[in-house]
Amino acid sequence: MSDPDTKIGGASSRFPQTERTVLAALRSSDAEQRSRAAGRLLNSYWKPVYKYVRLKWRKSNEEAKDLVQEFFARAIEKDFFSSYEPGRAAFRTFLRTLVDRFVSNQAKAERRLKRSGQAGPDLDLESAEREISVHVSDDALSMEEFFHREWVRNLFSCAVEDLRVECHSSGRSTHFAIFELYDLEDSPGQKLTYAALADRFEIPVTMVTNHLSGMRRRFREIVLDRIREMTATEDEFRAEARAALGVET
Repeated sequence: MSDPDTKIGGASSRFPQTERTVLAALRSSDAEQRSRAAGRLLNSYWKPVYKYVRLKWRKSNEEAKDLVQEFFARAIEKDFFSSYEPGRAAFRTFLRTLVDRFVSNQAKAERRLKRSGQAGPDLDLESAEREISVHVSDDALSMEEFFHREWVRNLFSCAVEDLRVECHSSGRSTHFAIFELYDLEDSPGQKLTYAALADRFEIPVTMVTNHLSGMRRRFREIVLDRIREMTATEDEFRAEARAALGVET
């Protein structure tokens, strides 16, 4: 029988309990809480937005860099996200609309961070640029589909990094290394077997199985936690979880 945890949605269809979301925290009276929420939102969305601006609006990397930095700086400062109405669309759709409006308006003005002297968020734009060269938008994809694909890609990438940090800080580096080698490495024709992993780490095959199952469950939980943070209602959370993981309620 196959391990149910090898399925991307995991063995359970239950969702975590509702917690305070990033969207709610952005409106907090506590400045530190607002700052943490802004950082989480930026971490979740800046890279898909950068790629979207580069490809849809045909901006150079320097132009896209200025636009994306200024968009997020201004959106947080001016509280653009407070107008979000969950019943009308998913937050990522609302965000994409805000970006389109911002870029359109900026095309008519000459306001850029480098000219205004404002400090924008520190973004690893070189990594996003490298990914664009590797994951070029498929001509068959609409820009909406492209943005969704890149949102999922970034969501998973952030979740992997969260899991890496968590494992290293809790003494489970071997658990993560096995997960990374077996589930994340992309080496066609060179897929490691459980037995090979057991030999490499000098542990029983049963322990490899247990480590992989545990890491897959925890990865799924982290992904769902991140989706929870960026949604405002239970319905939106469930819809976004299905969009990312194929999870059914």
